[in-house]
Amino acid sequence: MTLSASSIAASLGIAAFVWMATAHAPLRAQSADLVLCDRLAADPADPDKPADAKGVAAVAAADVATAIKFCKQASGSRRAMYQLGRAYAANRQSTEAIGAWRKAADKGSTSAMVELGVAYATGAGVAKDEAAAAKLFERAALGGNPRGVSNLAALSGKGGAAPADAARSRSLLAKAAETNAEAQFQLGLMLQDGVGGPKDDAGARNLFEKAAAQDHPGALERMGAFAKDGRGGAQDSGAAKTYYEKAAALGNDEAKAALKRAQCPYVLKDKSGKVVTNLCF
Repeated sequence: MTLSASSIAASLGIAAFVWMATAHAPLRAQSADLVLCDRLAADPADPDKPADAKGVAAVAAADVATAIKFCKQASGSRRAMYQLGRAYAANRQSTEAIGAWRKAADKGSTSAMVELGVAYATGAGVAKDEAAAAKLFERAALGGNPRGVSNLAALSGKGGAAPADAARSRSLLAKAAETNAEAQFQLGLMLQDGVGGPKDDAGARNLFEKAAAQDHPGALERMGAFAKDGRGGAQDSGAAKTYYEKAAALGNDEAKAALKRAQCPYVLKDKSGKVVTNLCF
């Protein structure tokens, strides 16, 4: 359900913020603007996002105008400037979005660097320039942004370009994984498969467990699989089911499939080996 701007303002007690702004310093009003900007346009994957802001996958159409207003007013903050770019992008104002992301990137927003990199890599709103995209992804990766790492690897491994440096990607992810759930998940995948370095099931499980504790859907699914098979640690079918159920509730398709397989473990196949049906109990 998308909250309207008025309902958000009411829930935040905006009148109290206005009183604080008039009774105290202008900085308080800026803080109120930033809180509203976060509520409407924060990116769940942005390392700058405050822990108490849930974030939205995309700025809702009904909230675009309000998000632009409050993010503009809070634009002294690099994350507000990045979120302003998200609001502009949701409103199909690509020129304005890129302008906001440039300013946010100049202030050090790694998420803005990633968005600019994507724009250059695809030629969306700017002239296509893969070299510029690579530089932006690398800056974001060095700043600890896991999307910067994965996009840099994808870009360098594309087409006839040089193959992705998996070992370097693994090293960059290790830095981001100190605090970021997505980086923990991505690094865990590399460790479980032995990509860019030795295979390490125990290390992967440890990373998945950290990310799962932050309700990362993919990490919850991986913890379910590791607990089910006793991979990298103790086997625990009860814990596996719990992890799968949490991941499924967050929309993870692999976890949903795992739960279905647990209910219907017997598979009937035809002569060619094609699955015909599952038998449930």
